[in-house]
Amino acid sequence: MGVQQLTHYFTQYGPAIIFLIVLLEYMNLPGFPAGVIMPMAGIWAARGNISFLTVMVLSVAAGVLGSWILYFIGRFGGERFFRFYTRKFPKQKEALEINLEMIRKKGAYGVFFSKLVPMLRTLISIPAGIVGLDFARYTVSSLLGVCLWNLAFVGAGYFSADTVWNMLTAA
Repeated sequence: MGVQQLTHYFTQYGPAIIFLIVLLEYMNLPGFPAGVIMPMAGIWAARGNISFLTVMVLSVAAGVLGSWILYFIGRFGGERFFRFYTRKFPKQKEALEINLEMIRKKGAYGVFFSKLVPMLRTLISIPAGIVGLDFARYTVSSLLGVCLWNLAFVGAGYFSADTVWNMLTAA
């Protein structure tokens, strides 16, 4: 998904598209990279199309909801889901196994720190559900990690908006 396409979606569909795209990205669906989506939302906020706070609330709510969906897939699908998922996505098996072990050892702290690492941040939710991490602790650690991650990316777009916008419109 290119920058022009995202800009088109933002202007055509408004704030709802931020929520939808970030939700899908946090559900680990391909084609929705946070490194493009959230800075573009920050640029959109800096240009006055939406408030920074609204972008943060929408992106954090979408991130937590996406994380909850994966947590409950892991929680109720358990090992059976893990076997199915790793057959379908074999490249992610090793990362998921590492996450399972980390959750067993570190619990909510592992979730928080994983939410700050690319790829692990979306994969950690399934193992957290599989090992039965307490939902309240999972939610708090996910919320904090998602908030920091999104703040960094949305903030980067917001504070570099003029420079980026000038580069995009000059091309």
